[in-house]
Amino acid sequence: MANVKTGTVTLAYSPCPNDTFLFYALAHGRVDLHGLTFDIMLNDVEALNRSAAKARFDVSKLSVAAMAHLGESYGMLRSGAALGRGCGPLIVTKKEGQRKPLAGATLAVPGMWTTACLLASLYLKNDFTPVPMGFDRIMPAVQDGKCDYGVIIHEGRFTYSNYGLDCLVDLGRWWEEKTRLPIPLGLIGVRRDVPAEQCRVIEQIIGQSVAYARQHPAAPGPYVRQHAQELSENVIQQHIELYVNDFTGNIGETGEQAIRRLFEEAAAAGIIPRSVMPAFAT
Repeated sequence: MANVKTGTVTLAYSPCPNDTFLFYALAHGRVDLHGLTFDIMLNDVEALNRSAAKARFDVSKLSVAAMAHLGESYGMLRSGAALGRGCGPLIVTKKEGQRKPLAGATLAVPGMWTTACLLASLYLKNDFTPVPMGFDRIMPAVQDGKCDYGVIIHEGRFTYSNYGLDCLVDLGRWWEEKTRLPIPLGLIGVRRDVPAEQCRVIEQIIGQSVAYARQHPAAPGPYVRQHAQELSENVIQQHIELYVNDFTGNIGETGEQAIRRLFEEAAAAGIIPRSVMPAFAT
């Protein structure tokens, strides 16, 4: 495990276009790193959620839902988040054939600690059988009839019709209509043993990396394409425009309110534990 006191920070984020876009400047030294060296690992967000359960990385992209289970070991940063409007997970099913009732059905989810699974649990009041799998396997699983329904995230928002699927429920829209708040999907967590001043510096660096990418949107292109699951330039661009927004630089009071509301709703429904730890590291 890296020791941030020596100036080396282990950092993990996903290969999704929004993450590689926003972390490009940090990863390539295009912003002031304040003397820090970042040891970077890329992996699927649910794999990162599970790694965080073992406190593997100093700093990691995590599902907001996962943070509810990790509050003892991780606090949140206000920069680098995936949070916004019109960007929530979708419940999809096959266009053709007789459909089973959604309540009680098998539902492919991109991981049990993902915000997508948490939202589905809130919407369906836990009345479904979750089938966790990699997010890239969900649409084929529904297409092939292995699961009745699927909760899709990331690039799936733009490509599900290519698999002969229909969108039944936009969980983000449901959340927004219910709360009048944006949907908090992912954020950056930092281990509780990282000193507070170091947390503030890391938060600042990530915020500057976001700003650099938004000011120089063509610069991250090769890095984004190197790691993208979906290689269509149009899909990649749509993905970035949807998930990298003003909240990504800093979630602000509205973002904090959205996270608190999600935690309150999920805890009241018995989906996540209540935490007495401060949510944010800074």
